[in-house]
Amino acid sequence: MYSFWKNNQLKLSPWIFLAPGIFMFSLYVIFPIFQSISLSLYQWDGLGVKTYIGVENYIELLDDEYFFTSLKNNVIWLVLYILAVPAGLFAALFLNQTVRGIRIYKSLFFFPFVISQVVVGLVFSWFYDPSNGLLNVILENFGFSPIAILAEEDYATYGIIAAGLWPQTAYCMILYLTGLNSVDPEQIEAGRIDNARGWKMLWYVILPQLKPATFIAVVVTVIGALRSFDLISIMTAGGPWGSSRVLAYYMYEKAFSEYGFRMGYSAAIAVVLLAIMMVYIGLILYRLYRDEKGY
Repeated sequence: MYSFWKNNQLKLSPWIFLAPGIFMFSLYVIFPIFQSISLSLYQWDGLGVKTYIGVENYIELLDDEYFFTSLKNNVIWLVLYILAVPAGLFAALFLNQTVRGIRIYKSLFFFPFVISQVVVGLVFSWFYDPSNGLLNVILENFGFSPIAILAEEDYATYGIIAAGLWPQTAYCMILYLTGLNSVDPEQIEAGRIDNARGWKMLWYVILPQLKPATFIAVVVTVIGALRSFDLISIMTAGGPWGSSRVLAYYMYEKAFSEYGFRMGYSAAIAVVLLAIMMVYIGLILYRLYRDEKGY
């Protein structure tokens, strides 16, 4: 045994260090995924006997208008939430300068990242308040009528996304600030010699070196958009009339609210959400792989 360890020490050591993490990941992530897939094939109220019903939960989803409303809102979240990535990039480029007072600016930009989503939701609920919220005070000063954003079906989802973009932009900014510290100054100088300025310098010299930061920012932002829950719960509770629901919140409602403790149906929604997430992230990984290979 000792001789085997001595001969394979370099190969086995990484796996020994990784083993606790792999075990915890398997126990709390991989196993629950398969458990959810299995549960989606049953009718269960969480306490009684499970009844196997096959794919009936998925068939029911196809006729559920609230499911498609939630799915549509998730698509809107995906499209608009990704704006946090370029916004974080430009904030990082602004803060990556050596000017007077830059530490104060960094603190102001970093602040949204350290506060909880619950606080963000409450702050923006007050900001949108139609009676005396700051937004409507500004609108009234410009001669516009007050808008109850969170009470309007057409505006509620967009108002919540705007609230979510605030801390998410700060997170992407931190990733890009870290990436900018590793940008090769020799390549910057070479670009300047070749007369690369402004957008050309950013596009051809800086951004290629920020691919790792961009990948992490995009993946985390996509996951954040798809699993959005807390802001919706705090700001609208899925309203008005279910217009701001997303799949994660609808899954919660089906499992634990007055809709009737439908654990199997809720698990089916979770499986659909997981599938969307895996497809979206898989496409991102495939594109990055193609870029790395150069074809």
